[in-house]
Amino acid sequence: MSVIQLSNQDWRRIKVAGQIAGGVTGTIAGVAALSVGLLLRQAADARRIIPMAEAPPPRGDGVYGAKFGGKPISMVILGDSSAAGYGVHRPRETPGALLATGVSRRLHRPVRLHRVAVVGSMSSGLPYQVDAALEYRPDVAVILIGANDVTHASVRAAAVRHLADAVRCLRDAGCKVVVGTCPDIGAIQPIKPPLRWLARKWSRDLAAAQTVAVVEAGGRTVSLGNLLGPMFAADPVRMFSSDHFHPSAEGYARAAAVVLPTLLAALGEDDRPAAEVGVRSLPEAAQEAVRAAGTEVSPVRGPAGRWAVLRRHPWFGEPRLWFGHHRTPSHDDSASVPSGRSASGAVGWTPEDH
Repeated sequence: MSVIQLSNQDWRRIKVAGQIAGGVTGTIAGVAALSVGLLLRQAADARRIIPMAEAPPPRGDGVYGAKFGGKPISMVILGDSSAAGYGVHRPRETPGALLATGVSRRLHRPVRLHRVAVVGSMSSGLPYQVDAALEYRPDVAVILIGANDVTHASVRAAAVRHLADAVRCLRDAGCKVVVGTCPDIGAIQPIKPPLRWLARKWSRDLAAAQTVAVVEAGGRTVSLGNLLGPMFAADPVRMFSSDHFHPSAEGYARAAAVVLPTLLAALGEDDRPAAEVGVRSLPEAAQEAVRAAGTEVSPVRGPAGRWAVLRRHPWFGEPRLWFGHHRTPSHDDSASVPSGRSASGAVGWTPEDH
């Protein structure tokens, strides 16, 4: 084996190169340290600004549409504060009440609602909620979860596993399941860039993983994503509750209006034609749904492996007044929304109420 001889000049060059490399590495490390420090400080600031829950939200449990008679549909709602309706003050403004009202009016059947969602819950708390929900022998369950997993930096794989187990357990009990995937946490006012950008990416990554897991377990998903983001940014006073973190009654109304068509479809009672985007592999469907809020993903089995169908129901993307959308009134508006209805109060409205 030959030995390479280095001159003094070669050694000097190597020494200078080492000093330059060390300087660059040190600079990168310094920038990274500053970035981490900034993110940690922003996270601490956001936690300090966002108040802790002072009181539980109104429950909203009970029978909706009792006037229709017959055996009520048993519905449970699980998840975190967004499922519980933290930030509103009337039971009728909570997501569960809005959805129960919508199902009852659309199907002309009573709906018995039980809320087992817990303010501040992460996906790791779902097993306890599922145990409580199964006591009511539910026909359908709605799960809204994921925001706290992002804000608390939970391990994504563990969070998704808990959600999948919850869906599988409910499905084994004969319960239909609809999951509203993780919303865009970057839309929350107290979170500033660059933490906002990371929160948005984390939210989307979690939502995509949730979609795959839920559909594999036999449930349906609706992507919430940045559904509320543009409207929240344009009118934060109206769309946020007083804590600037949770939605207002208007915000919950818009989210419930997007979940409702998929909830009806899961019950097999929605006869309105959906705009079918197409069949994709499940991972592709999850990514596409994340990019287009309001997209439903449901399972389809094929010979080539895991498949899913994407749909957007008629209400998705439409400027409906009962979604809280403002537009110039026309001569047709009087036939669109019953007079005296607010956006939050009309989520359960259907054409049959006209």
